[in-house]
Amino acid sequence: MSLRRLILICLLIYGAYHYYSHREIRYGAGVLAPEEPLQSDTEAEPFDFKDHTIMPLNDFEITARVLSASNYHTDRGAALSPTDLALGWGPMSDETILDQIDIRQSGRFYYWHVKSFPIPRKEIETHSANMHLVPESSQIAEQLKDVRVGQLVSIKGYLIKATGQNGFVWKSSQTRHDTGNGACELIFVKSLRLS
Repeated sequence: MSLRRLILICLLIYGAYHYYSHREIRYGAGVLAPEEPLQSDTEAEPFDFKDHTIMPLNDFEITARVLSASNYHTDRGAALSPTDLALGWGPMSDETILDQIDIRQSGRFYYWHVKSFPIPRKEIETHSANMHLVPESSQIAEQLKDVRVGQLVSIKGYLIKATGQNGFVWKSSQTRHDTGNGACELIFVKSLRLS
């Protein structure tokens, strides 16, 4: 067997593996994550993490469907938050609705587009969000790299404000009712469960 043919076979095997291991998970019709995110006052104290001071703002828990996932390597926040997940709950975890919405991520933002609204615009805005995730451990960071669109994720941690060198400040939104710049959640992830 020629080297060229062997390389082609290896590339095809890798491509098939990558496709099947990262393809979207489909569950069918119905709301998969019915509960609203839980946010409460926190007693956690500020702490140092990866050359940043982390100020916990609220305790935070969410179970939601992954609408999109994006990993970052080179922007200013990548060392702290290597993964963003666009998450949906309530009607935004229902496949019949999501099939009518084009969703993408770029530059730390989550974008959606519809030809006609399957649910009111406000429901899309208040039942989905882009979340910047700060993994507490390398194990959680590795789990986040392998998250698939459609998967259900359960996250527990804190909404935070991170302060770094040269005046760097990154602060989480503390409401699910805002949109646009500054509306993303910045979450220090203490536990992550995928299903």
